[in-house]
Amino acid sequence: MNRKQRLLTHLLLLLAAAAYAAPLLWMIDTSLKREVQAVQIPPVIIPHPLRWQNYRHVLGDPQFDFSLFARNTLIIASLSALGAMLSSSLVAYSLAKIRWRGRGLVFGIVLASMMIPFPVFMVPLYRIFRELGWIGTNLPLWVPAFFGIPFFIFLLRQFYLTIPRELSEAALMDGCSHFGIWWRIMLPLTRPALLVVGLFSFMGAWNNFLGPLVYLTHQSSFTLSVALQVYQSRSGGTSYNLLMAASVLIIAPVLVLFFLAQKTFIRGIATTGLK
Repeated sequence: MNRKQRLLTHLLLLLAAAAYAAPLLWMIDTSLKREVQAVQIPPVIIPHPLRWQNYRHVLGDPQFDFSLFARNTLIIASLSALGAMLSSSLVAYSLAKIRWRGRGLVFGIVLASMMIPFPVFMVPLYRIFRELGWIGTNLPLWVPAFFGIPFFIFLLRQFYLTIPRELSEAALMDGCSHFGIWWRIMLPLTRPALLVVGLFSFMGAWNNFLGPLVYLTHQSSFTLSVALQVYQSRSGGTSYNLLMAASVLIIAPVLVLFFLAQKTFIRGIATTGLK
């Protein structure tokens, strides 16, 4: 690849990055505007003056208890990430390293279940959780993560296949059980992939809207996504600048988490499935 081709490639990548970053930058820009500037046409690109008090107004709004909703969301997201990492890695180890009859068929069923969208089995799940008495609690939002997530099982299985089989066979000869191999050997070796699973699961639970909307019935147990919808649709409506400020506050923790784990995250994605 010559210099002109490299420059063209970099230019295209910069344009694609700008297209993806534009909505985020516009949201941050709107969150710092006055109410009149937020709806002004033609739009005001650079707000003047910068209204940092918009964030203070959102945090101090008694109808939008940010600390309560953030705590609810953090609990659900953390438990979902923990459950996804433990259960999916255990199932993936079984499918990748243990020979048993029907393993290929089960893996095919796991892959097929990835094609089913949540609304298809939303009603049966709701009836099950209603019989268990879980409606109105956060249990339906994180307990299923402890029973394996198909996409994460597939991702970790591909990672486990990159680890030499001789390693687990040597541990078996030394008297180690399969559970011991998974816990003592495989989990430390697959830390980058586990971090990817944890990050994906955390972000999915943090941004989940339909699940909390269906299962949560009391405002004190709302997550940030549902609380934001209530904040937007409350009586009289909410100003766009305040709505964007609330949105920035909600996505900020996920952005910080991603940048802190960026190197390990990219490493886990890049090495998955490679032998």
